[in-house]
Amino acid sequence: MSASKTVSRRRLRVCLAMIVGVFSVFGVRLFQIQGLDASAYAAQAIEDGTAKSTVPAPRGDILDRNGAELATSVDGLTLTADPSMTSADAPQIARILREKLGSRIDYFDTIDKLRTPNKRFVYLIRDVPAWTAKKALTAIAEANLTGVFSEKETLRTYPGGKLAANLLGYVNGTGKGVAGIEQEYDKTLTGTDGASTYEVDPNTGVRIPMADSTVTKMVPGRNVTTTIDRDLQWYADQRLADAVRESSSDWGLAITMDTKTCQIVQMSQAPTFDADDGSGMVDSNTVSRAVQNVYEPGSVMKTVTMAALADQGKIASDTPIVVPSGMDIDGFHIGDYWEHGTIHLTAAGVIAKSSNLGTIVASQQMSNATMYNYFRKFGFGQMSGVNLPGESDGILKNGKDWTKANHATIAFGQGISVTALQMVRAVGAIANAGKMCEPSVVSSTTGADGKQVKIPAAPTKRVVSKDAAATVTRMMEAVTAPDGTAPAAAIKGYRVAGKTGTAWRVDPATGRYIRGQNTVSFMGFAPADNPRFLTYIVLDKPYSNAGGGSTAGPVFHDIMSMALERFGVAPTGSKSPKVAQTW
Repeated sequence: MSASKTVSRRRLRVCLAMIVGVFSVFGVRLFQIQGLDASAYAAQAIEDGTAKSTVPAPRGDILDRNGAELATSVDGLTLTADPSMTSADAPQIARILREKLGSRIDYFDTIDKLRTPNKRFVYLIRDVPAWTAKKALTAIAEANLTGVFSEKETLRTYPGGKLAANLLGYVNGTGKGVAGIEQEYDKTLTGTDGASTYEVDPNTGVRIPMADSTVTKMVPGRNVTTTIDRDLQWYADQRLADAVRESSSDWGLAITMDTKTCQIVQMSQAPTFDADDGSGMVDSNTVSRAVQNVYEPGSVMKTVTMAALADQGKIASDTPIVVPSGMDIDGFHIGDYWEHGTIHLTAAGVIAKSSNLGTIVASQQMSNATMYNYFRKFGFGQMSGVNLPGESDGILKNGKDWTKANHATIAFGQGISVTALQMVRAVGAIANAGKMCEPSVVSSTTGADGKQVKIPAAPTKRVVSKDAAATVTRMMEAVTAPDGTAPAAAIKGYRVAGKTGTAWRVDPATGRYIRGQNTVSFMGFAPADNPRFLTYIVLDKPYSNAGGGSTAGPVFHDIMSMALERFGVAPTGSKSPKVAQTW
């Protein structure tokens, strides 16, 4: 056999082997397509002839205690443009948008967007209420202009504008809650989007009539019902804003709580913001100061010190206290806000006249450990339980580490940092006959089916005896008497228990007190002999020499009066007992 024939046969065998290999691959692949991956390829075939659309689930509403909308969702539109179609008419289109949408849109910036080179798509403005956006689109169409389009959106809106803004919070561009109730209850408020899948012509994308389609139902978010009364909230917002402006304060707070249930019926902050129009949305305004800001409360804390002493049987309202002209403790000189020599006050007189020195003398009957444990029982150094984002624990130094100066100053509200809700909860225990409960701002949630789920109230716990609470209440009534430190807080026809507060402000940079800069406050409840509501007013850094009684007291008077009227709380008809202030 010749060499050439041998090579030819070898080449033939190699070719046959390659052919067999190719057919083997095709065979395996055919088996894979027909068998193992049949469902996947069928799905792909359907995918090529189907279209999907998302059915957005509306976010749940936030309601006041009577069902009025505080936050809700409405139809919105996002306006877009094709610069290849709008470039030539950019000034005219921008003018129409500015006329119809106002300050929400910038004229010159819009012209630049409408003339964007080498682009077929730009966003002009997002999240515009549908009725407003449609006015702009209609005007553009009537001017025979083209190239502006719209996309459907769900727009979060707040019917009250600034009303309770810091409590409600707001949502970001993706619809997620980022502050307040919107954040804390985001999962509850957020629904589950649905989906619609239907067959279309693969060439034209047009839906095929009578063809198969599938729908996954969307589930709307649940509504959240708060404990807030919208009308009282509106009034308190306005009254507090006026007080902050008139006193030149950096900020202010006003909180009203039902002492029986610990439901917050009003929680105001000034300055605040409006999430609808974006005004005021800077960190200093959007922070929820009632739960996130810590400050030294000053003399309102004397009520807690006296309650601890009364609970131990160490004082009564008429207990005599010798008050010195001043005290030097650990190298610190401590005095009262008014100059005096040695005076003789009762325990009630110490509270009525807000004597730092008298409070120190009384508190020296308690050891560091005892006093610290009572302050912990009253909830200081721990969160209030209100369930709002970013809440602070406050600052209460461990009693084991207290110096004599710490013991003295903490007794009258300096050297301890609190949140406003901690103070409301603590003094609320005195108003509630010695029982403390956690403040709440949400009472229930309701689904689209109408089924309501109530949020159970946390159990109350006794922190001092009923008699001790009654003793301190009598002391606090002397504060609003004509010869007390806050007669402007008295409400005609009602017995009012209260306490003023004035504390030096701390410089965050140095940790030192700033003389001449104060945080002033007033805490009170009414009717004193059968408490229903407690209101706390805080004004930070008001004008020089402003006091809690003269500056915060009148704000308390007005908001508490509105609360009593709004909820139909009648005067009890009894008169405040006369308590001696001196001996």
